[in-house]
Amino acid sequence: MRHFQRNTAAAIMVMAATIAVVTPALADTKAGVEAWSRGEHEAAVKEWLGPAAKGDADAQFNMGQAFKLGKGVPQDLKRAEAWYRKAAEQGHIKAADTLGLLLFQDNRKADAMPLLQASAERGEPRAMYILGIAHFNGDSVGKDWVRAYALTSRAASSGLEQGSRALAMMDNMIPLEQRQMGVSLAAELEQKAQAKRSEQFAALDLGAKPVVTAPIRPSAAAGSLEKADVPPSVITAGADFASPVTMPTPRRAVGSPAPIPKPAAQSGALRTAEAPAAKPAVARLPKTAATPAQAKGNWRIQLGAFGVKANADGLWSRVKGRPELAGHGRIDLPSGGVTRLLAGGFAGQAEADKACGALKAGGFTCLVVKP
Repeated sequence: MRHFQRNTAAAIMVMAATIAVVTPALADTKAGVEAWSRGEHEAAVKEWLGPAAKGDADAQFNMGQAFKLGKGVPQDLKRAEAWYRKAAEQGHIKAADTLGLLLFQDNRKADAMPLLQASAERGEPRAMYILGIAHFNGDSVGKDWVRAYALTSRAASSGLEQGSRALAMMDNMIPLEQRQMGVSLAAELEQKAQAKRSEQFAALDLGAKPVVTAPIRPSAAAGSLEKADVPPSVITAGADFASPVTMPTPRRAVGSPAPIPKPAAQSGALRTAEAPAAKPAVARLPKTAATPAQAKGNWRIQLGAFGVKANADGLWSRVKGRPELAGHGRIDLPSGGVTRLLAGGFAGQAEADKACGALKAGGFTCLVVKP
C-alpha cells in the first residue's frame, strides 16, 4: 500500500512538472492578438512576453507597441525602443519604421535618418514627409528642393494631411522648374518603392526574412528586458497601433530663389540645391517663377467626365496649379449629358504621357487623347 502511495505521489509530481513546462508553451502571438482585439491588454501581453523573450520578432514588435502606448504595461518609451530594436535587428520592417520615427521624436536625428531613409524608400508616408522637410530646410541632410518636393508630394498623395499643408507652402517657395523636376522624381521614386515592396512580399512568400537595409545602431537603452520587472504582458504582428508623430514644418525662406539643380553625371542623383537662408516668421512669399506662356500643341489629357459641371470645376481647381499642367489650358467638351474635362496644348505623345504619369503618381486619374 505504501509502495502504491509512493508511486502515486511520484506520478502526481511528474504530471505537475509536465504542466509547468507545457503551460508557458501555450502562449503565442496569435492568441495575444485576439486578446488585444478584445481589449484584454494585460492578457495579450502575457501571451506575447514568452515568445518575445525567445526571439519572436512579431511578439517583440508587439511588446514595443504595448510599452509605447502604455496598454497592458506601464508606458515606458525606453523599453518600447528596446523591443522595437530587437525586432528590427531581425528584419522586422514595421519595427524598423516605428523605431526610426521614435528616434526622430526623441531628437536623435543621426540615428533616425538611416532608418527613415529606408522607410521612405519603401513608401512610408510619415518618413517621406519628414525627409521632405529635412531636405527643404537642409536639416541633417543636404538641402535639395527637388527631392524635398518629390518626397512631400508623395506623402501628400498618400493622404497625409501634414504633407498636403507642406506642399502648399512649397508651391509658393520653390521655383516652377524645380517643382516640375520634383514631380518627375516623385514618379521615379514611386516605381522604385513598388519594386522594393514586391521584392519584400516575394521574400515573405518564400519564408525568408525581409531585409532592413538601414543599419540598426546599438543603444544603451537596448539592454536585456528578460530580467526587468515587467508585468507579464504584449501587440499584433503587422498591426499599426503607432501614435501620431510630431511632424516638422518647412521653414520659410527669404532671398533669391535657389539655382536649379542638374542631375549628377555619374550616379544620376540630383545635386543639392543651395536654398535661401532660412528665417522664421516671415510673411508668405509670392511664387518666384513667372507664369509660363500658354503651351501649344494638339495632344490632350482627359482628366474625367462629369454629369455635374461643378464637379469638373472642383477637379480643375485641384490640378491646375500642378507643375505638369503649367501653361496648359482647360478644355471642356460636352458629350451627351456629360462634360469631359481635358488639359490641352501638349506638343506630342511623349510630353502628354509624361504629364499623365506625373498626375497618376500624385493620386489623379487621366487618359492621353490623340489629336
